[in-house]
Amino acid sequence: MKLISFGEVLWDVYPEEKFIGGAPFNFAAHFSRCGGEAFMLSCVGKDTLGEETLAAVKAQGVSTDYIFISEDRETGKCLVTLNEKGIPSYNLLSDTAYDNIKVKDDFSINDFGVLYFGTLALRSKNNFDLMKKLADEFNGEVLVDINIRAPHYSAQTVEFGLSNATIVKISDEELSTVTSLVLGEQICSPELAADRLKEKFKKLKLIIITLGEKGSMVLNTKENKLYYEKAQKVTVASTVGAGDSFAATFLYEYLKGSSIDTCLKNASRVSGFVVSQNGAVPEYDYNELIK
Repeated sequence: MKLISFGEVLWDVYPEEKFIGGAPFNFAAHFSRCGGEAFMLSCVGKDTLGEETLAAVKAQGVSTDYIFISEDRETGKCLVTLNEKGIPSYNLLSDTAYDNIKVKDDFSINDFGVLYFGTLALRSKNNFDLMKKLADEFNGEVLVDINIRAPHYSAQTVEFGLSNATIVKISDEELSTVTSLVLGEQICSPELAADRLKEKFKKLKLIIITLGEKGSMVLNTKENKLYYEKAQKVTVASTVGAGDSFAATFLYEYLKGSSIDTCLKNASRVSGFVVSQNGAVPEYDYNELIK
């Protein structure tokens, strides 16, 4: 099944080095690594970083056919600075190329079976309006990853994501913020939050809540059944990309028709491997990893 991943592909720029990233890109790369067919719907600048981005996306087996090249905006960057203790701070530059995604007149969102988007890329009016149009037209599965990146979120973008998702992924760290924005109260209990979200957002089939070192949980809203999976016991090197790899693996298995238990087990194995490595999309053989 063909996946189209909408949103940011950007570079985390440190004083001495840079790394490609962005949740939609990481997600598409892991979906491709599992064996799926992935396309990015994004935008880069007509600059050196843009050329490097296109090469890096292709290197991960993700199609660049729908990455627009902007003449007047630069490729997205997140400037990372470290204080004297090595603690990072982040500056996500605004009004970059990925804030101005465009599609050609003959583009049809229903050429794809599944759509992914997060909430960060919806910070611009251009992207919000485009995604609203695409979501209104789309007939397939929609996985939404709620990305709470202050100050680049709002009640409007979070509510929009939840209203259009058939599958949603939320981390436990973001749960109280999400419920405060869309339900009017902070709910820390994953089970209670999932139940309340199910009641309000009727399109939701699956609510995935990642619980860090405690594992993960899924509510199947149609069966009103909860599923749990323990986290893998690994030595953590970096948590960057862990949630993206989890969601991509879960979706890949779900689209194959695997049971929720299998989806969770394989997603846990992949994300466990990812956190044991440096880099959001380390090298791995999916079929070997899930044996």
